[in-house]
This record gives sequence, structure tokens and C-alpha cells, in this order.
Amino acid sequence: MLTYIYTARNPQTGQKVTAEVEAENETAAAHLLIERGWSPLEIKVKSDEGGLGGILKRVPAKQRVIFSRQLATLVNAGLPLVQSLNTVNEQMTNKTFKPIVKKVIQDVEAGSSFANALAKHPKEFDEVYTSLIAAGEASGTLDKSLERLANQQEKDAEILSRVRGAFMYPVIVILVLAAVVIFMMTSVLPQVQTLYQAIPGASLPPVTRLLLGVTHALTHFWWVFVVLIAGGGFLFSRYGRVGAGKEIVDRVKLKAWPIAPLYTKLYMARFARVAATLVSSGVPIIQMLNTSAQAVGNVQISNAIKKATEDVRGGKALSDSLQKDHNFPDLVPGMIRVGEQSGQLEGMLAKLADYYEKELDSQIKSISTIIEPLLMVVVGVIALIVVAAVLLPIYSLAGKNLNI
Repeated sequence: MLTYIYTARNPQTGQKVTAEVEAENETAAAHLLIERGWSPLEIKVKSDEGGLGGILKRVPAKQRVIFSRQLATLVNAGLPLVQSLNTVNEQMTNKTFKPIVKKVIQDVEAGSSFANALAKHPKEFDEVYTSLIAAGEASGTLDKSLERLANQQEKDAEILSRVRGAFMYPVIVILVLAAVVIFMMTSVLPQVQTLYQAIPGASLPPVTRLLLGVTHALTHFWWVFVVLIAGGGFLFSRYGRVGAGKEIVDRVKLKAWPIAPLYTKLYMARFARVAATLVSSGVPIIQMLNTSAQAVGNVQISNAIKKATEDVRGGKALSDSLQKDHNFPDLVPGMIRVGEQSGQLEGMLAKLADYYEKELDSQIKSISTIIEPLLMVVVGVIALIVVAAVLLPIYSLAGKNLNI
């Protein structure tokens, strides 16, 4: 059961009321409100923490991996679930994760299934996690499901670490360059200007005057730049996470060079890895596709998987459904078709994930090879402009002195 915050209108008084309701999903929550005579206007999952507090209190992926692996070991050893959870929780040091696991233990002790208890904390345990746990509980292989979860989470964290690492070098270079340029503009250029002001009739070169104008804006209106950068970054991050903004950002990730091949391989690896993990746990193919669509992390790919799900529900093979979608490279439906025909879909999906993870490594190296010379050109041009703005006035003065 999940807790939802809803806004509904009282049909008798017409007043709006905001409160909480527990239900399996958003649709069930809406039906429950309608049965009570309310007209729901907005329904959303209650989050345990929001804003900056939510970021600071986010549970690291490593903690979930450790939790899953330790719990798998204890359950496999024959310990009851509640005792295993209590043992893991006692050894836990993360102050954010510990109370969450405590709430899960309390729900399980009250009679809730393990999967439903975890589903109350969607930020920490996503749909992939709860689906695998539910399948493990139903089949009596909870320890194996937990082990598969730990492996899948480790793979996902490793892939994200590689992608972030690919962009770390250019970000550091740009930040260092920006710091050097700001120092030159605010410390060296004003001294050159002071020197010229002491010489009657001396005129600064255009490039120096331009950079001095920028320096004046930075020193006197620095707060405007701070507000613009911080506000723009905040608005972009919020806009790019939901609705139409996220659709645009996700479309750019799949189309823009040189990042498009990188993100395509990332999403294919994630889809194949999650799908393989779910299939190996005995999750039905329709549920597997619905869960994979939520886990892939891109609206375009997610919509394509949902469309394929409808085709599969209508009796079409998954490989045929994905074959016509341009978001999926030909290799994906090809290998899935082999798995469907041979009855080894799990194995083919796992091989597909391994292949794209290796391709992702190669793509990261290729992007690094492309970015480095481009950065050197950008750094060189900016350095040339700054050096010219500093040295041209000095050489001009030196030339005048020689003529005198």
C-alpha cells in the first residue's frame, strides 16, 4: 500500500479538501475517493522528504546493494524474514536508511507482504525492486531474487559511474579555465587600465575595452550573475525532470552528437539488464515490460516499450514489436527473437546487456578522445583573447616609448 496526498472537491459544499489516503496505486486511490463521494482533482504519492532535505537524505545505491546482499545471505541460511531484517538493520550505519528499514519491519510484522512493505518507500525501493521481491515471495526464491537485485544494482551503479566519469574531465577543465579567466579580468586588467589612465591621450585596444566592460559588470553586478546562473540551473533541472521538459531533454539525449550514441547504449544496457533480471525471477512478460519501461529512465524509450507492451498483449512477439521502433538498434530485436525462438530469452537479454555495457565503455573512450582536442582548442582561443587583452596595451606603450 502507498500513501497518496489528494486534493478533492466536496460535491455538497463545493469546497476543496487536501488529505491522505492509502491505496495500491493511483487508480485505486481515485476509485476509493469516488466511492466515498469525493471528486478527486489531484492525486500524488506522498514523499518522505522534499527539496534540499530530500537530496541530502538520499540513500546511496551502495547501501541498497549491501542491504540486499546481506538479507539474501540470511534468508538463504534459513532465518525467518523478520529476524533477517532485524539483523541487517542492527548492523546498518546509514542514519537515513535505518529508520526506513525499521518501518518495513513493522509493516511485515503487522501482516503485510515484504513487497508491499517496500512499495511504501518508492524513493528507496523502485518498481524493479518490489516486482522482483514479489516474484521471489510468490515462488519461494526470495534469497535468489535479493541476490539478483544486488547484482543488477551494482551493474547499474557501475554504468552510471562510467558515464559521469566521461563528463568529469571537461567539467573540471572548464571550471579551472573560468577561475583563471575571472582572476585575470578582475586583478590584472584593472591595473592595465590604471596605467593607461595616467598617460594623456592613450587609448586601450578594443579587445581590452571589451573585457574591461565585462569585468565592470562582474565586479559591480556579480549578484545578478549569481541569481541568473542559480535560478537558471534550478529552473532547467526542474523543467527537465517532469512533463514536456523531460521529453525534450530525453529526445536531445538520443539525437544530439556526440552524446546520442553514448546514451543509446546506456539505455539499451539498462533495459536488457533489468529485463533479464525480471525474466530470471519468473516475472510475466507484460509485467516485465511495464517495469522495464519505468526503470529505463528515458521518456522516449519508455514510451516505445509501453507501445510494444500493448502489441505483446495483443499476441504479437516482443521482437516484432521492437523491430519497427527506431529507438531500438536492430541488434536488440534480433537477439530477443533468437531468445524467443530458442526459449532462452533470459540468456539472450543478459548477453545483450553485457554487449552494450562493453560498447558503452568503448563509446566513453571515443567521446573522451573527441572532447580533449576540442577542449584544447576552446582553451587556446580563450587564453589568446585574455593574453591579447593584457599584452597589447603593454606592447603599445612600449612602442610609444621607443618612438619617443
